[in-house]
Amino acid sequence: MKFILCLTIVSNHDGVMMTNPAYPPMIVMGVSGCGKSTVGQKLAARLDLVFIDGDDLHPKSNKDKMAAGHPLDDNDRGPWLETIGTKLAQSVANGVPAIIACSALKHTYRDLLRSLAPSTLFVHLTGTPELIQHRLDERSHEYMPPTLLASQLSTLEAITSDESAIEVNVELSPDEIVQAVARQLESL
Repeated sequence: MKFILCLTIVSNHDGVMMTNPAYPPMIVMGVSGCGKSTVGQKLAARLDLVFIDGDDLHPKSNKDKMAAGHPLDDNDRGPWLETIGTKLAQSVANGVPAIIACSALKHTYRDLLRSLAPSTLFVHLTGTPELIQHRLDERSHEYMPPTLLASQLSTLEAITSDESAIEVNVELSPDEIVQAVARQLESL
């Protein structure tokens, strides 16, 4: 597992160039119900970064398909992932890397995101299928029914050694997860 800390050059209001340490853009990833949005929001607040919920970037056709109980396929996810990667790249260019909640289930999906924002760090939220199913059963989501968890679990591919990632078990509370991730980032 490798971690990346970027240095971004920014100018102050006087036009003087200064060095501002910045975190890499991040994808908080995992299957539905693992806590991506909650952890992403809390992590962004802790690190003073921008949070974007990838669910908000899905086109209506994807939302309608999932709401009908049908899993997305690669053709559905491609344009959505490109949008997310572009948002990550724009955030880096603007000097404030974003944290985006996105399932990023397959290695090829993560490769696509990294092709657009090469310094992306993945924060993979992991947990047992039983724990995540219980969480899904306890919540109501705009378009993601709990019945789609099995398809997400079968699609999920493990993080590999060529990916910058931090893996955290969701048996921890969201605040404990944020603390663990922040500690890893701050220790660089």
